[in-house]
Amino acid sequence: MDFAQIVADNQSLVFSLAVRFLRDRESAQELAQDVFLNLYRKLREIESPSHATAWLRRAICHRCIDEARKRRLRPRVGLDSVPEPVSESRDPDLLLNERLRRTVEELPESARMVVLLRYQEDLDPTDIAEMLNMPISTVKSHLHRSLAVLRGRLEKQEICR
Repeated sequence: MDFAQIVADNQSLVFSLAVRFLRDRESAQELAQDVFLNLYRKLREIESPSHATAWLRRAICHRCIDEARKRRLRPRVGLDSVPEPVSESRDPDLLLNERLRRTVEELPESARMVVLLRYQEDLDPTDIAEMLNMPISTVKSHLHRSLAVLRGRLEKQEICR
């Protein structure tokens, strides 16, 4: 399996998830590099390109959640990093809507990752459950509660306008 090809095929996905979740380009780049380094070390265990993609997606999700928890314990100061999409998409990305993006950022880490995987990566709840190592009922619960919270907050913002 060609490591350079795996990186080329997946770097956008890995970085995009990290930057959307962490909202910090520098940290996202560091985590993405670390995840690719870990993949390189485990390259013999990777069976196919799709297995590599799944492994990378799972690894970056877990690393982002861990990093967010660390930040909560030791907050970082720095407002110069603004997340941007990695590549242009022909389909409009609903998470680019500023108000919606800010509202999603306020969700707890696990719920935020579930929402990003479902609506940015278009993964099924069963795939998300497997990737994040949580019961499918928990994934569905996160989605249901998160969508209710997002709707409520967005409606409240509309009323206040």
